[in-house]
Amino acid sequence: MFPSHPGLRAIAAYYLFYYGFVGVFSPYWGPYLRALGVSMAMIGLMTSLPQINRIYAPALWGWLADRTGRRSAILRLAGLGSLAGFSTLLFTQDADWMFAAILIASFFWSAALPQVEATTMSILKGDSGGYARLRIWGSVGFILATLAGGYFVDHWGVQALPALVVGIMAGVAILAWFVPDAGASRKQEGSAGLREILYRREVMALLGGCLLIGAAHGLLMGFYSIHLDEHHVAKRAMGWLWSLGVVAEIGLFWCMTHLTGRFRLRSLYLFAMSVAVVRYLMIGWGADWMTVLVAAQLLHAFTFAVHHAVSIAYVHRFFGAAHRTQGQALYIVFTFGIGGSLGTLLTGWFWNDLGGNWMFTMASLVSLLALVICWRWLKDTAEALSA
Repeated sequence: MFPSHPGLRAIAAYYLFYYGFVGVFSPYWGPYLRALGVSMAMIGLMTSLPQINRIYAPALWGWLADRTGRRSAILRLAGLGSLAGFSTLLFTQDADWMFAAILIASFFWSAALPQVEATTMSILKGDSGGYARLRIWGSVGFILATLAGGYFVDHWGVQALPALVVGIMAGVAILAWFVPDAGASRKQEGSAGLREILYRREVMALLGGCLLIGAAHGLLMGFYSIHLDEHHVAKRAMGWLWSLGVVAEIGLFWCMTHLTGRFRLRSLYLFAMSVAVVRYLMIGWGADWMTVLVAAQLLHAFTFAVHHAVSIAYVHRFFGAAHRTQGQALYIVFTFGIGGSLGTLLTGWFWNDLGGNWMFTMASLVSLLALVICWRWLKDTAEALSA
């Protein structure tokens, strides 16, 4: 299961630690701040900082990588900058200082993933199935870290969270030096410019669809547990449902090579969005039936794993060698930055008025709109549009 190629082994280990960090920081950062007596308004702001930075910072770092051709140097800088920022949490519990630390750390943190995704797809020559096999390790890291983090917090108390966060981040920073350098190519004469690529109908459809799917996913990530709680689902059952989704994601990533060998990327992509339309309706109106919730979580394999793997492959195809890091950065910006932020923000505004049932119905309709856009304008082509 672990790749034999030394460079790919380093990337797999990087994914393991990168998403392991997410699996520890995301669930326990809010409770840590609350234990320190930080106001709810400040908690909301500090927990949203990484997502806010994803709106603009990945594009800046991606532009710099493609401009200089030095992905590895930027990845290492991202690791060191993130480690320095998060290490500040070991020495202060002042809300203002922690705000500054997270602002700086997440700015550098947002630089890392586009570099690794672009390098991975360059080494794999655009093979989405091979990418999915590597990305499995990120999902494994996430679920292991989430479970281990729970035991750590139970034993040592949530006040010990900074030590765990910094320890995992140190691993990320170290592994950045082992990720191979498949450096970004400088723009060559006759190759398409970034603006020309972005104005292509296929690319606009891809990024627009990603924004909409990201908005629906932002609703899910921010309000799924709240929705279940309103329907009196036990906390332990919520944890198992979240874990089930990640397990389904891992299984799908493992099978992705076989799927891409049998089906066109476009067919897989449209199917994943069709499943999203159904899944959000199931969650919205079936929260009183555990069998429906279990089935809906199994569909996470398609709504996230397939959509993500195919999106990465499309970005590699559409953005030429001179712009692939920026392409991966823009995918993150539109999906998890703008899309995720809009989904979370709008849901927070309308939840009390409409309720969870109708908000998840809105997520279904947004996914349907993404499906229509991609069905109409995202076409499979045999060649890379800007290679």
